[in-house]
Amino acid sequence: MDSLDQRNVMNKLNREELSEIDGGFSITGSLISAFTSALKTVYDFGKSLGSAFRRIKEDKLCEVR
Repeated sequence: MDSLDQRNVMNKLNREELSEIDGGFSITGSLISAFTSALKTVYDFGKSLGSAFRRIKEDKLCEVR
């Protein structure tokens, strides 16, 4: 019962209390790592696609047996 009362009190904030709440966006190591991994994946895909186009254009494809 006591924890239920605490939840009700925590949900009732007035305008002054709401204006004091700080939130936002911070750049973390995990975010940077995820971003660089995504960029590396896009780069590798483009590199593979470009190599495939070049091999097709130069007619240097491996034979399929």
